[in-house]
Amino acid sequence: MTSPKKSELTRSRILCEGRALVLAQGFGGLGLTELLTAAGVPKGSFYYYFASKEAFGCDMLNAYVGDYIAALDAIIARPLPANERLDSFFRAALEGDAGSMADRCLVVKLAAEIADLSEDMRQILDEGVTAVCDRLARLLREGADDGSIVPQDDPGSAAALLYSQWLGAAIIAKLSRRPQPLEQALADTRRRFFA
Repeated sequence: MTSPKKSELTRSRILCEGRALVLAQGFGGLGLTELLTAAGVPKGSFYYYFASKEAFGCDMLNAYVGDYIAALDAIIARPLPANERLDSFFRAALEGDAGSMADRCLVVKLAAEIADLSEDMRQILDEGVTAVCDRLARLLREGADDGSIVPQDDPGSAAALLYSQWLGAAIIAKLSRRPQPLEQALADTRRRFFA
């Protein structure tokens, strides 16, 4: 197995540092000089790795969505009743290593900002949200089958509304700087969905 090239490692470091900076200050507030300094990359090197700031944003969001979906897929693959897997996913929104969903979710941070700024970035986040909702619908169907989740007339719509509730709760938690909106969303999810 070959090791990653230095340029691939540098590009990955720029994406990682960029994600942290975007979570802290938004996409529009991210300066390229600040990004390169944080990544330990010489000034003027940005365009070697990315065609534009928007291209960087697209690559950052693609990596973020990929990581998010992989984490959700790992939860879904656990040999547990569906309600326990669903609960695990949403508990992670409250208890993650990097803070709550309100602190680390790029959908919460960027949806309003990039919706009018970049069609490509908007589409990446929208497709990511759709992929999450599809997986949540799968859990709702599996839970109806295993008896752990109350059957839904339309699991796809129920999953989309459930995820929307959590995104809204994360935005309110971010505004209030309190975990209660996410805690309330978890309690409501359990009450409405768990058999």
